[in-house]
Amino acid sequence: MDNSNKIIFAKNLSYYMTQKGIDRSQLCESLGFKYSTVSEWLSAKKYPRMDKIELLANYFEINKSDLIESQSVSSLKVIPYSEANCVRVPLIGRVAAGYNCHAEENISEYIMTDSDILKDGYQHFWLEVKGDSMEPELHEKDLVLVREQEVLDKECYAVVNVDAEDGLVKLVDIENTRITLSSVNPYYPPRVFEFEEMNRVKVIGPVIEVKRRF
Repeated sequence: MDNSNKIIFAKNLSYYMTQKGIDRSQLCESLGFKYSTVSEWLSAKKYPRMDKIELLANYFEINKSDLIESQSVSSLKVIPYSEANCVRVPLIGRVAAGYNCHAEENISEYIMTDSDILKDGYQHFWLEVKGDSMEPELHEKDLVLVREQEVLDKECYAVVNVDAEDGLVKLVDIENTRITLSSVNPYYPPRVFEFEEMNRVKVIGPVIEVKRRF
């Protein structure tokens, strides 16, 4: 499979997930895909079989060609923006241990956010990605929407604190006696915390949406 086809598919899939407000976990749960498989599609490492592409197209209510062909900006099916369905969610400068994210002095701006993707009973905030450890899926200065939630029920992208470090966006896998923080960029090896060392890791919450600023 030509790498260019993998890249085109990855970009199109990411686009429609963003437009529909669907994260990887939701996609996997709805269609029965493995989380690692969807991650490989989105990072252009693998290309799905045609039956999987058809499932995705039906799920997003689009044509198969919308996923596998290069799309011009004008041809993409953009979901209309409506302020009526949006709320102001703060963009904060950093996340540190013992840090009140929502204190006014820590908020750099507010971002209009689709209220349908916010979960009742939880606080949410946007955070700017720093560094290249999550490339090619997340780039520096991308914005991630985080739900403040200390317990993760599955492996997912999340913001965590380790010791006195600022919040990090990582692929987080929590087992009974181990926490593994993985990067997408292969230059950065996984960080593994076992037994008592697990207390060094504080989960801030899962990532539920990504925005890219150009």
